[in-house]
Amino acid sequence: MKIVTFNIRCDYGQDGANNFCYRQPLILDKIKKENPDIICFQEVLPHVATWLKENLTDYYVIGCGRDVNLEDEQTSIAYKKLKFNLMGMEVFWLSETPNVPGSRYQNQSECPRVCTTALFQNVETKEIFRIYNTHLDHIGSEARKLGLGQILEKIEKDKSFVQAPAILTGDFNAYWDSPEMELLKEYPYLIDLTSNINGTFHDYGKMEQEEKIDYIFAQDSFRCESAITWEDCVEGVYLSDHYPVCVEIYTK
Repeated sequence: MKIVTFNIRCDYGQDGANNFCYRQPLILDKIKKENPDIICFQEVLPHVATWLKENLTDYYVIGCGRDVNLEDEQTSIAYKKLKFNLMGMEVFWLSETPNVPGSRYQNQSECPRVCTTALFQNVETKEIFRIYNTHLDHIGSEARKLGLGQILEKIEKDKSFVQAPAILTGDFNAYWDSPEMELLKEYPYLIDLTSNINGTFHDYGKMEQEEKIDYIFAQDSFRCESAITWEDCVEGVYLSDHYPVCVEIYTK
């Protein structure tokens, strides 16, 4: 499978030459060329979700907004409609009340944070697996730690329901050596498939040193064949302010 994590950048018309309307053709061309099986998006506003559904015609796009009205940003998952059966889907809030829309931890930003999880079956091979797609808080280290811990506990709990290896994707807003990422050492079966990638957030090419904050982890029952960033830029227009990360994985 070819899987991508892609922070598509919230579209409030704030990016000048890199506003979403100018990036759209580049995004569609890249997805058509690379033909990924699953794309895990972050920062998807409602109108961007509609655009994805209208234009990614080979995919279904699932997810819901993070605020109390199920609006605002989504962590959407787009999957090939002819390749996978969706066996289950859930959006939960990173908070002490994960089933309450708009809820959040006290020591995080004003933005609620969610994780979108889906249970898939490959139509051809009958293999079953889970995707967890998230966007951790951009301000609070402790909130990121609580949110990531909540997701990892959810992965452990889901393992007892059906044997489906996990894939965890997203914008973690954290460097690999940050305190919150230490939690992953308690789950050695989750392997960082992006360990060879140096930087993902580049702020439309403005950063001298790109920051590695986007990740794809997978259970050790998967083998990673390749991991790359999509660094396309046409006349100063990028795919996003983050490089999408693409991995190609196989079952062992």
